[in-house]
Amino acid sequence: MSSNIDWNDVIKKEAKGNNDFDLGEVQEVSNGLVLTQRGIGNKEIFSIPQYKVESYDGKALRFAVSEDEVLNKFMKRFDSDSTRS
Repeated sequence: MSSNIDWNDVIKKEAKGNNDFDLGEVQEVSNGLVLTQRGIGNKEIFSIPQYKVESYDGKALRFAVSEDEVLNKFMKRFDSDSTRS
């Protein structure tokens, strides 16, 4: 992990995994975790350890994680159906 990343600057930036796998947009960085979100209706939230960060170029935060690893270990789903009346 690059220790010279300004963690406040990564909020609202793109997040990518290996092979440019889309992890959505960075929402928050706290307690050693980076929270990202993708999707509109059925939101997918990823809670990825900060130590998995590989680089940040000012536009995208890149993680050293595979698609399988993210989907199996770091993803939480929230169904928008629960908010409908």
